[in-house]
Amino acid sequence: MDLREEYDRLSDEELIASYQSGNVAVVNYICEKYKPLVLNISKKYFLIGGENEDLIQEGMIGLFSAIGDYDTSSEVTFFHFAELCIERQMIKAIEASNRKKHSPLNAYVSLYGDDGGDLEEPSFTSDDPAELIIEAEENMDLIERLKEALSPMEREVFNLYMQDYDYKEIAVRLDKSEKSVDNTLTRIKQKAKMLL
Repeated sequence: MDLREEYDRLSDEELIASYQSGNVAVVNYICEKYKPLVLNISKKYFLIGGENEDLIQEGMIGLFSAIGDYDTSSEVTFFHFAELCIERQMIKAIEASNRKKHSPLNAYVSLYGDDGGDLEEPSFTSDDPAELIIEAEENMDLIERLKEALSPMEREVFNLYMQDYDYKEIAVRLDKSEKSVDNTLTRIKQKAKMLL
């Protein structure tokens, strides 16, 4: 039996215990197993002025953190702990990017796929009630302008992408080529950047 088959038989908690006991080789297996989770979480956020790959990298950092910090005696499953660490790392990176750019808007909007990919109200960077009102107005204005800027085709592609469809699935559903889908997503990102 090779290592992969051996690891397949172990629970996540047993894999983490193995890593924390000195089996460094198991970390590659854990990262490969959890990469789809990182990808799914990264799709919840739209980084204006950045790339999705940046969020994925931050998510992988969060995963590494979870692997090292997980308490194997905890009642919380590793899956839920990792999910929390990955998402927190992405949000932390986005907030750091916001501070660096001194942007009056949040650099991201959170997205839901459940209702056709409509934009969810974004999180805010301030605790001051007056600033919260200003940020809310600015963010909602940005969202409305982005919606208006998208063509019907772009809106369809965007909605499907945010519902976790990959390029191939989107292409099949819309009867378009994968290249056409890729070009459409690139245009959506460019339009979002232009709105800043």
